Amino acid sequence: MGNVDQSLLVHPPAKVNLILKIFDRLPNGYHALWSFMQTVGVTDELTIRVTDAFEGVRLECSDATLPVSTGNLAYRAAELVLERAGISTGVALKLVKGIPVEAGLGGGSSDAAATIMGLNRLLDLGWTNGDMAALGRILGSDVPFFMEAPTAVVHGWGQRIIPKTLDGVRWIVLVNPGFPINTAQAFRRLDEVRQTIPALPEVLESVERASFASWSGILARMENDFEIALIDDYPVLADIKRALLTMGAEGALLSGSGATVFGVFQEQAEAIRAKGVFSEASEYRVAAGPSLQDGLLERISNVGAPSPDADGKTRAKRSSC
Repeated sequence: MGNVDQSLLVHPPAKVNLILKIFDRLPNGYHALWSFMQTVGVTDELTIRVTDAFEGVRLECSDATLPVSTGNLAYRAAELVLERAGISTGVALKLVKGIPVEAGLGGGSSDAAATIMGLNRLLDLGWTNGDMAALGRILGSDVPFFMEAPTAVVHGWGQRIIPKTLDGVRWIVLVNPGFPINTAQAFRRLDEVRQTIPALPEVLESVERASFASWSGILARMENDFEIALIDDYPVLADIKRALLTMGAEGALLSGSGATVFGVFQEQAEAIRAKGVFSEASEYRVAAGPSLQDGLLERISNVGAPSPDADGKTRAKRSSC
């Protein structure tokens, strides 16, 4: 076990689904997925501290609407690590939210992945990436992705993750209309409206086989099966997509099961302008950042050390609310 009263600072990133295909239900009740996923430089801030001052897990969160016990994925991740490791010690988590919640951006899953990886280091558990991914999969299908790579194709229910490399950086604007969409409801709605479930197109099989992908190629294939189920029920999503494209986005799409819609911009200045326009609408929650080229391991630092900013530069540690 690592030293007691040691802390780590992690900046768990958001993700977007550049492509999301949804297939039949698996025996475990979940749908099989195929997704091309990319992390974005819009992050939470998570401080993980191991202490002998108490036993168990304590969580402090800047967002008063979020649970601070077993309803929170970071909390559950810490509990699971202690249980699997057979360790009785205290874990204090301090979470400052920067990623919109219940928004299709994977914030909770990213926090859980960061918690598992951070505790693996602090407690000197020696777990491999495979060990941690198996643990993360218990919490959700997106958790293993955040452990593996900034860019990857994800299969099934997170069982298979194939890291990819994209050529360069794009700027991504995230626009949340201010309401959540329940993921289980989104799946039910998709099952209601979809008549057939097509096989994975050959062009996406070729994307999976190649280790390198171009932004132009991926943007030409942007697709989210949830859109056919949700756009008619939530017309504002289509309005946001059209507006992003009008503002110069190379592509725009619903992320995950929503309700966030994102636009991909080639230039930072265009993304900043689009963010400014949407920010004028008080009901929207808007953020922007670059596509990331580093993983969670590179986003873990000692408390007080400079940390990676969204543009890859360093900044001083941010204080919590």
